[in-house]
Amino acid sequence: MNTQMYRVTPGGPVALSDWDPDEHSLFPDGKDSAKDFFDGQNKALEQLQELLYAEGKRRLLIVLQGLDAGGKDGTIRSVFDHVNPQGVKVASFKQPSTAEAAHDYLWRVHQRVPGDGEITIFNRSHYEDVLVVRVHDLVPKERWERRYEQINNFEQMLTEEGTTILKFFLHISREEQRQRLQERIDNPSKRWKFSHADLKERGFWESYQEAYTAMLNRTSTEWAPWYVIPANRNWYRNVLISQVVVRTLEGFNMSFPEPEEGIEGMIIPA
Repeated sequence: MNTQMYRVTPGGPVALSDWDPDEHSLFPDGKDSAKDFFDGQNKALEQLQELLYAEGKRRLLIVLQGLDAGGKDGTIRSVFDHVNPQGVKVASFKQPSTAEAAHDYLWRVHQRVPGDGEITIFNRSHYEDVLVVRVHDLVPKERWERRYEQINNFEQMLTEEGTTILKFFLHISREEQRQRLQERIDNPSKRWKFSHADLKERGFWESYQEAYTAMLNRTSTEWAPWYVIPANRNWYRNVLISQVVVRTLEGFNMSFPEPEEGIEGMIIPA
């Protein structure tokens, strides 16, 4: 399955209006036609993550970015359902704490990047500092403008030091977001996830579209590419992301460490 059609070519240009959030061309017959494939991907990811952890040489950073109700939590639950939690970590970046705000904006991020043998998933990320900060004018423009290059340099340093970076923008339509937010209100088990702030942020829809477009154009690089994932359909979103992650891990050509000498044929005494 070729997912390169969703990869943002470094240097762009990119227009979000050119990407259909409802697109599902790799499985046009729908969810049922993708089930067996996705189940196979889950099993492959489980095995590859165990191999990554055992080998202990490589690191994988996965960035999930998108609007409220875009499906970041659902992606983590579904795609990484069977992995060993010892080797997979999730870092969520919300409003900075007092200590975090007293440092540069990348300080809290650098502390959460993966170590050898680990997969770390960023649920939101350092990109909030060219998104929320830009939309709400929290710092001067000349300050957040510099951050695109700073982020590129930061990610290049990580890759040069052994971290592979995959970045996924979960692209949903305005109507799909409305339906998902309404479901949170209507479903008592999901009501806790709704905040009046979600409606306030929804009022900045066009500003966020501009900010995300700039992010994709200016920070999709050869060493840390963005993928625009059509995310109106949860199942298709999950299939695409799992495929990219599995193919990336397969490309590591990993192997289990050599066992200690002299244990082959050993019998554990009763």
